[in-house]
Amino acid sequence: MPSQTDNIVSAIFFEKCPAKTRILSDGTVVLGRSVLSHCQIVAEVARQLISRFPESIRDRLFPTGSEMAVGSHDIGKVSPTFVARILSACGIDYTKIPELTGVAPELEKQWGGHAGVSQATAEEIGVPKYVAAILGQHHGFNPPVDDKRGNAGVFGGPSWFDERKKLVAALKECLQADWPKFDSAAQARVVAGLTSVSDWIGSGEFFENPDEDWRPNIAAALNDAGFIKPVIRHGLSFTEVFDPANLTMQLREPQSLFIEQVSEPGVYILEAQMGMGKTEAALYAAYRLLSQEKATGIYFVLPTQLTSNKIYDRFNAFLKQVVSAETPKQALLLHSGAWLQDTEIGEEGRPGGSWFSQNKRGLLAPFAVGTIDQALMAVMNVKHGFVRAFGLAGKVVILDEVHSYDLYTGTILNELVAFLRQIDCTVIILSATLSQARREALLQQTTTSTAYPLVTALPAVKEKNKLVEVGVPTVDNPPVILHSCDKNEQALEEALKRATQGQQVLWIENTVAEAQQRYLDIASRATQAGCETGLLHSRFTPHDRARNEGRWVNLYGRAGWPQRAHCGRILVGTQVLEQSLDIDADFLVTRFAPTDMLLQRLGRLWRHTDTPRHAGAKPECWLLTPTLEHALANPHSAFGLSAMVYSPYVLCRSLEVWKDMQSIRLPSGIRPLIDQTYAERTETEQWASLLHELKNGSRFRTGEQAQQALAKLTLSKGGKTLPEHKAETRYSERDTHDLLLLRSLRTQDDTTHIRLLDGSELTLPHGRHRLTKAEWRKLAVALNQQLVRVNPAYCPPKTAKHELEKLHLHEVFYLGRPEDDEALLRVAIVSKTGELLTQDGYPAGDKYLLEYREDLGFRAISNKE
Repeated sequence: MPSQTDNIVSAIFFEKCPAKTRILSDGTVVLGRSVLSHCQIVAEVARQLISRFPESIRDRLFPTGSEMAVGSHDIGKVSPTFVARILSACGIDYTKIPELTGVAPELEKQWGGHAGVSQATAEEIGVPKYVAAILGQHHGFNPPVDDKRGNAGVFGGPSWFDERKKLVAALKECLQADWPKFDSAAQARVVAGLTSVSDWIGSGEFFENPDEDWRPNIAAALNDAGFIKPVIRHGLSFTEVFDPANLTMQLREPQSLFIEQVSEPGVYILEAQMGMGKTEAALYAAYRLLSQEKATGIYFVLPTQLTSNKIYDRFNAFLKQVVSAETPKQALLLHSGAWLQDTEIGEEGRPGGSWFSQNKRGLLAPFAVGTIDQALMAVMNVKHGFVRAFGLAGKVVILDEVHSYDLYTGTILNELVAFLRQIDCTVIILSATLSQARREALLQQTTTSTAYPLVTALPAVKEKNKLVEVGVPTVDNPPVILHSCDKNEQALEEALKRATQGQQVLWIENTVAEAQQRYLDIASRATQAGCETGLLHSRFTPHDRARNEGRWVNLYGRAGWPQRAHCGRILVGTQVLEQSLDIDADFLVTRFAPTDMLLQRLGRLWRHTDTPRHAGAKPECWLLTPTLEHALANPHSAFGLSAMVYSPYVLCRSLEVWKDMQSIRLPSGIRPLIDQTYAERTETEQWASLLHELKNGSRFRTGEQAQQALAKLTLSKGGKTLPEHKAETRYSERDTHDLLLLRSLRTQDDTTHIRLLDGSELTLPHGRHRLTKAEWRKLAVALNQQLVRVNPAYCPPKTAKHELEKLHLHEVFYLGRPEDDEALLRVAIVSKTGELLTQDGYPAGDKYLLEYREDLGFRAISNKE
């Protein structure tokens, strides 16, 4: 069968091949920069980015010639299908150009577009190991080049191949560089990320006009994208950093011993009780490394979005002390939302691009707080996983609350820690409740100490690559009284009684649905009794969640001390309340959970000795728990929905340890409880059956062995790259679809009119040229505050991509690439009663009644109920 290019006898000279289109102020699309010019720009952006790394780190991460690999990413644009596509986009009839006769641009999909041509060309000319793959992956995916060679007919044959080779020679000449030789796959992964990021910045507004000299714009483009080299203040003491107003806060012994150990990149673990100041110890250790130019920034990793939102305040206060006012664009370092509104990062980072997201963009900022999933994707075979690797390279990566992950996540986390060690990171792991087996898996070394608190250090320098374990002496707090209760009603009455007295009560459930139900059970009765009630979980829009958090975390924290005496309160929530939040309750009610989770929850009870409390309050926790006999005989009946969240075997092992306890002393009780719960043992009868289910699975949950195998599959660098919504980072969490909630949505006069849940209105003009980039960013930020993450089972029906594009939602949201099986945005209209409807007014749910209320969040109620 003749190829589409059989009749092509000559190629267009590489100097004349366009790389970009450009939109003029009237909306006209014209040709933009040439391939050579664009490749030079991107290479120079990369060179400047590399120069912003401290010298010692720079030399280890980026081999000589890295900018040559980066700049060559688009050599595949010198190909007939790509040139034809660009000309078509500008309204030029390419069929009349002799070199493009018979070309079918749509065939590009078969080999992943121009990136596939770049990879095949690089392989054909014999580049060093990893380089061809870096060129091929720069749009996030491995292109399906298969066995196509660089001079293949579909790529224009020998004549176009020759032009690509000439382009490579021209780049080597103008960059004065040759191909890099990589020491490891990890190093190549960082340069792959550098390639994508440099391409995004080099495609931004600073370089759009081909008639302007691009060279003076490089530094401004990097600063505008948020790639700021912070100027760090030197010689600050711990007290000056964390208590600048009073200068009274002193280092505690565990903090001091930990900071002493963290002197260079490596892996460092601080195990200490809740409320001991692990966060401050980690940040001060990071500050010392930054001031010595042994790190490029800090990425603070937390299990959930709720906890990460509250850490911002503490992190920002820290940055205000350690970052000098001489730092350019300092405001970008201190405000989470500023990165979206005030930075321009080119194609992928614009509104409607796949990286217009605080979660993702934060990885590229010098300082950021983020969730574990974004960090884990740095080692997963997921779209733009290597961009995350580049974002983390050379940083202090603080992994907080590490105990709280299942085996699936834990397997990926072990890989992440090992990878971060290879890319010059300092990994700081914080946990109150780490088992010895978990510690050893993270370090990939045997440990011996049973002390608690415990500092474990594994520096990266080879001659010092020796494990250090330092036990810390400590004194117990007053004992916490424990009371087991198997009736919700009894605990509810007790909570109301305590709140009526004026106590601040915390009630923690294991699922969002149960937390919502408890809130409904309590709210009206509490109001009648003169008490306040709140609800915190993960299924609120960011707008509502921020408002709820701001109020309730402040009320239960130090900021709320003056208001504690005004009235009693009950705050209901899920696991988001057990981690990284400095909240302090007088009385705790918790649904039974695994030992490490229960200990975390106890860390929110009588957290500080100087918190003002009601005279009748005492440190007491009621555990909502079944009997062990019932749990062993029928765990799903005994534990209810909790048995879907946590393994019944682990719940029963935990129950066996806690069932007869009437009080607990902290911190001395932590290590023995963890060891008793998680020590391996031979099981018989019902225990053996539950252990078999944990290892091998059941109809309710995947077994550990399969989880581990699935996790390893996501780590594989071979095979098809996963779209992000398919890249599960936690096995039990499948809340992967974005649902946009609005009051109304209509199109009129070339404009989409949107009413938000709070009644305010926004308009989206039809045509990107009708607003400035800053105006689009502002609109996109406002609309991103209206999203909620929901389980696909509870989603409204999918809207076709072209229908969403008619509403011009693609200007502010990334709508995915259906050809890559990426998830589309879902949209629902919230009626006055809170019911979710489709855009044409029908109920949005099939098997479920879907609703959203600002006090309850998103709910899916089975139609059978």
